[in-house]
Amino acid sequence: MTAGIEFAGWAGTLVVVLLAVLRAATPVLYAGLGGLLSELGGSINVALEGIMLVAAFAGVMGTVYPPAWLPPAWLPWWGALCGLASALALAGLLAFLHLACGADLIVAGIALNLLAAGLTVFLLVELTGDKGSTAGIATPALPSLHIGGLQDWPLLDLLVNGEGRRGQHVLLLGAPVCAALLWAVLVHTRLGAWLRAAGENPAAAHAAGIPVARMRWLALLGSGLLAGLGGLYLSMGYLTLFQADMTAGRGFLGLAAVFLGRRSLAGTVLAALLFGAVAVAANRLGATALPPQLVYMLPPAITVLALALSGRRRSLQTKDLS
Repeated sequence: MTAGIEFAGWAGTLVVVLLAVLRAATPVLYAGLGGLLSELGGSINVALEGIMLVAAFAGVMGTVYPPAWLPPAWLPWWGALCGLASALALAGLLAFLHLACGADLIVAGIALNLLAAGLTVFLLVELTGDKGSTAGIATPALPSLHIGGLQDWPLLDLLVNGEGRRGQHVLLLGAPVCAALLWAVLVHTRLGAWLRAAGENPAAAHAAGIPVARMRWLALLGSGLLAGLGGLYLSMGYLTLFQADMTAGRGFLGLAAVFLGRRSLAGTVLAALLFGAVAVAANRLGATALPPQLVYMLPPAITVLALALSGRRRSLQTKDLS
């Protein structure tokens, strides 16, 4: 009996750690899914960081300045709608600049990231008078979902409903759902086949009658929506406020997850979980006597190391094949 209780305690601890990793990895996972979608469509979305930031800002501001006719219970959903609309608008601007105007995709993406960083701070000051955050304004969060009937499986109940069995945030539960839906679309639909063909061989796809430009528009817009969900999770789930530069490089980590995962869905998910685990470890180390500068360096350092090792492995495999 004692051994069983001890095992349950260790298992419970592992589940709690896993939940912490999932919470930290969720925004990176959304960004990674968006980056994977646009990359497979042939137009990598470098503006994921800016899209997440704009969505996080618009989501909070949507709840601060709602229309007069909106019932209070709908405030979080109105904020989410505003955030997704802003993310879609910025992704659409990137698609327009690249696909319609012929702008370099990397340069346009970097420019939109800089625009988002400056614009959100400017609007934050104009709308709230604070250039740091909306901490002085009470803003609602998107709800958590509780799934009942799991009392007989304590570990599963803990995993699904979180500590205290209060339920998990709707966007945390939505991340694996979005990953599954993306897999289904890419693998089992004609739209997914067309999108992958447009990214892998646009000339052959065009010759086969596939609308390559339209597929790339859809890929970039879809990547914006997914990244927008990650931004909303930051400001209406992980926290209940907006603060300047709150994405803190998570959009770039999402891009790194795509290439570390070798442009596969499973690899992208695993890479996002790795970055989430590194973020949790960095938070734990922050409570120690280590210099804070060293702790802040840990996530980007692990990212660079992982990408370097992955590139080295691919290089060796190429040499072996030749």
